[in-house]
Amino acid sequence: MSTRKSGTAKIGTVMTSLVLIAGLSGSAFAAPSSNAANVVTPTTETSAPAPTDASATPVLQSTNGAASSADPQGPIIPKDLSVLGMYQHADIVVKIVMIGLLLASVVTWTLLFSKGTEIITGRRRLRRELASLLPMRSLKEALDESENFSANSISSQMLRDAENELELSAGSTDNGGIKDRTGFRLERRVSAAGRHIGRGNGILATIGAISPFVGLFGTVWGIMNSFIGIAQTQTTNLAVVAPGIAEALLATAVGLVAAIPAVVIYNIFARTIASYRHQVGDVAAQILLLQGRDLDLAASAEEAPRAQAGHQLRVG
Repeated sequence: MSTRKSGTAKIGTVMTSLVLIAGLSGSAFAAPSSNAANVVTPTTETSAPAPTDASATPVLQSTNGAASSADPQGPIIPKDLSVLGMYQHADIVVKIVMIGLLLASVVTWTLLFSKGTEIITGRRRLRRELASLLPMRSLKEALDESENFSANSISSQMLRDAENELELSAGSTDNGGIKDRTGFRLERRVSAAGRHIGRGNGILATIGAISPFVGLFGTVWGIMNSFIGIAQTQTTNLAVVAPGIAEALLATAVGLVAAIPAVVIYNIFARTIASYRHQVGDVAAQILLLQGRDLDLAASAEEAPRAQAGHQLRVG
């Protein structure tokens, strides 16, 4: 019996030792797991803010982009949008185009006043001279009357041409030939007067034809620079690009300002020059009429004695 009790006591002692060992082992194995959790947790907390930093980076970049667009060193939006202000902020090529068109406009208005005065004065003078020649009965009377005309009068020049042709054809009995030669000389004088009075009208035609295209070139150049500015600033804000486009369109406006008056003045001058040439032609026709009358009267005066002598011979 004592042996069984001692054996049972040993078994109890062994079991108690195993339980103690198992408890110590469990606590020993549990402690590292808690430490591992403590180690992993900071790693998780450290890696968690990473997406936040990554997401913040584009925000900073966008902020910097906005700042760069608002950078004072970037494109400056002009505050003065008047015509003079837009000209001052325009590109150098657009400025040259507008200056050239303004000079063309100055030439147009100068021709209007100078050539217009010349045409009006010439037409009035021709009207007076033709009125003076109409009552004349011979070329000699017309020459005497031409002394009252101005020194550079086209009527006086044509009268001298007719007289000169009579002097050169002295002794000729071909009155028809004399009239034809005089008519040819007067025709050349009419053409010369038309060319003289029409000087400068071709300049008006050129200005009226090319000014819109020159202005369009300035507009294309300005709009091209505006689009380049859009690409550089990487913005589509109209407040940034609209002034450049307005400056470009100003070149077309200046081109139209130069072209429209030039075309209108050219058409007016074309009609008045044609009327002037007709007046010169009327004076030439009157001079040719006077010369033909003198030739016919002279021929009749020569034929009259001959006819009378022949009649007397027949009667006798």
